[in-house]
Amino acid sequence: MTSENKFDTIIIGGGPAGSSAAAILAEKGHRVLVLEREKFPRYHVGESLLPFTFFPLKRLGLVEKMRQSHFTKKHSVQFVSPSGNASQPFYFDSRYDKDVSQTWQVLRSEFDEMVLNHARERGAVVREEMVVTELLRENVLPRSSRQNHGTPNTPVSSDASALSAECNSAAPCVGVRAENKAGEIEEFFAPMTLDCTGKESFAAVRNGWRVADPFLKKVAVWTYYKGAKRDTGKDEGATTVAFIPDKGWFWYIPQHNDRVSVGVVAEGKYLTRDGVKDLAQIFAREVEQNLWIKKYLAEGKQVGKYFVTNEFSFHSKFCASEGLLLVGDAFAFLDPVFSSGLMLAMKSGVMAGDAVSDAIHDNDFSPERFAEYGRSLREGIENMRKLVYAFYDPNFSFKKVIDKHPELANDITDCLSGDVNKDFSALWRAVGEFCDVPEDLPYGQPLEAKTPESAAAQGSPEVSSKVILTR
Repeated sequence: MTSENKFDTIIIGGGPAGSSAAAILAEKGHRVLVLEREKFPRYHVGESLLPFTFFPLKRLGLVEKMRQSHFTKKHSVQFVSPSGNASQPFYFDSRYDKDVSQTWQVLRSEFDEMVLNHARERGAVVREEMVVTELLRENVLPRSSRQNHGTPNTPVSSDASALSAECNSAAPCVGVRAENKAGEIEEFFAPMTLDCTGKESFAAVRNGWRVADPFLKKVAVWTYYKGAKRDTGKDEGATTVAFIPDKGWFWYIPQHNDRVSVGVVAEGKYLTRDGVKDLAQIFAREVEQNLWIKKYLAEGKQVGKYFVTNEFSFHSKFCASEGLLLVGDAFAFLDPVFSSGLMLAMKSGVMAGDAVSDAIHDNDFSPERFAEYGRSLREGIENMRKLVYAFYDPNFSFKKVIDKHPELANDITDCLSGDVNKDFSALWRAVGEFCDVPEDLPYGQPLEAKTPESAAAQGSPEVSSKVILTR
């Protein structure tokens, strides 16, 4: 280990979550390394900012850059029935001051590069086209070394039991191995590693922590249009959610350069009905299911390719183990209907930067110190998740709730705007009059591992016998 490969923090992934954390840490004087798999600018979907993204943007010092950018200004969100009837827009300025009420629709290739460059400007070391292949753990051999190692000094070997393998995920993380563009393997070391790998969820997948949401399992097909119709004035940059049968929906997001991002989200069996699998055919067929979408796209021309992804929601059982912290989508990914992804990514990145800076200052990287970080993130995610569940229930509509409980209109606006860390119990009681409201999932706290010997002595192979949820 040399000073050239030793850092205070290693961040896997240079997207908004990783770049936000890196900027905070570097600004506080810590030596930060960001390892990004791709070369920026790079394509990414998820282009709409919620109003409460203002606060992490402000903390990062990016508000003025956003105001000077050519990103489309967003003032509202509206909902459209399959018949083409549009709701009154939810205008954010009916609830918030001008700083918060106007946000943006972004081109992610440009936005993400701006945030990554901001981390560079603050002093973070950024290396692109670096593929992280493994987390390095204290007293645990890298996987590539185990099969030929005669006398392993580690609780995990090539023929280890499942029990020992699970316990290994809680061994202190001390760095990463990565492969550079030339195919060379490099190792980097730090007392803290942040997993900011987005939906790839590098650490949660490898540790066996990732679990699917019990209900939110959708498929998205999307593309882009030039010259498509958009409203005028204050409504020009509005996000539109347009319904199709069986609680599927389109997003319609106006961007700069006369471009619109438009996609359909629904159950896979619905989108592939009658054996249709061609993405262009699926998209064209679903356009016919909503008259507003059909009308607005008719004036434009489809450009580029069609994309598809499984938009399933997932959660990590744990937010942290010793020397490791999960941030953004790597911690939890929610159905994108309310565009919460970018806000949660940047908010969690800022929170992670602060929490890790405190850990460095105290020279204490124990997982339990991140309990409040995990609790706060889960609170916001669970509030948004409840609203997403309601959205997909055929008995629910915002209008029904507001007609019966007009005093809750502000709560709905707050949750839709990203003000998710507050008490919404009155709202959920009202929503429960129309549809089921899911219980909070028991995930997101740090993992504190017992030793393999003590876990084995208890005789159970289940995760619950080997970890403690620190509360």
